Amino acid sequence: MSKRDYYEVLGVDKNASVDEVKKAYRKLARKYHPDVNKAADAEDKFKEVKDAYDTLSDPQKKSRYDQFGHTDPNQGFGGGGGDFGGGFGDIFDMFFGGGGGRRNPNGPRQGADLQYTMTMEFKEAVFGKDTEIEIPREETCDTCTGSGAKPGTKPETCSHCGGSGQLNVEQNTPFGRVVNRRVCQHCEGTGKYIKSKCSTCGGKGKVRKRKKIKVNVPAGIDHGQQLRVPNQGEAGANGGPPGDLYVVFNVKPHEFFERDGDDIYCEMPLTFAQVALGDEIEVPTINGKIKLKIPAGTQTGTDFRLRGKGVPNVHGRGQGDQHVRVRVVIPKNLTDKEKELIRQFAETSGGQPDEQTDGFFAKVKRAFKA
Repeated sequence: MSKRDYYEVLGVDKNASVDEVKKAYRKLARKYHPDVNKAADAEDKFKEVKDAYDTLSDPQKKSRYDQFGHTDPNQGFGGGGGDFGGGFGDIFDMFFGGGGGRRNPNGPRQGADLQYTMTMEFKEAVFGKDTEIEIPREETCDTCTGSGAKPGTKPETCSHCGGSGQLNVEQNTPFGRVVNRRVCQHCEGTGKYIKSKCSTCGGKGKVRKRKKIKVNVPAGIDHGQQLRVPNQGEAGANGGPPGDLYVVFNVKPHEFFERDGDDIYCEMPLTFAQVALGDEIEVPTINGKIKLKIPAGTQTGTDFRLRGKGVPNVHGRGQGDQHVRVRVVIPKNLTDKEKELIRQFAETSGGQPDEQTDGFFAKVKRAFKA
């Protein structure tokens, strides 16, 4: 099958500059790269684009192509058996974020993050506290200071990869010679070889220890929230910084208080006499007891708000409220005298709820009349 014109392949004219050729190539390389485009003919199109670019980006090759086209007498069989210059993988890196910036295997790397679950009592979470926890983690070996080599020695550069941590493997394909880059198996990608390993860490450069860490728990922390403790995770490699520690909080429920965000809810049982006649009661709060006036005629389910008596906001934005719900307790074991007094009250009140003060019963009564 005859080859297409290289200018047509890249979509540029014969007077296009090198920058215009390169721009067109990069655009088409992204489109047809086999690692991105899974179409059956993508690899052939990518090869065609690559051949066009290799020719038109080189002034001498471009000049001969303009003169002879694909029939250049000095060109070898097939007209395109060139070197892909690192293979598909290297080209992919160039266009999709690598671009020769492969990570140095001997460069500093940050350590892994750790997570610790801390169980707290309800009021400990409300008021916060300073505490100390103990966690297992990897730390830099003191014997070899993280090198992994026996004291008095040091890691040697891997002779197989020259310290790059990678090897180039050449392969002849129908499209030309392809160079693939692979992790060096001799040094496992580190670029180093430890001849005499440290007896303490076995050449790893790290040892596992139990570490005590002070944690300042802020007031208002809630169940499921987490606190970041910087630089208290696993040790880094090659002089890199350590990771972070994330403390996740498991707050136990309280027997009386319930929490919703920064607000606290509780329920106060009251007698019929207290809500009917009114009363002044003591209500527990997280800061101690306070007096609360119950107006005469208070209905069960009424919510009293105690402003500023809730949980301090964990970010320092004020304090929530406490909500006190009234629940009328009906006595189960009445004396004969108590029963008689209730009958007299029922007869006096007509035996029906007050329509003006009990909207629920009023709605029920209207429903029966409908």
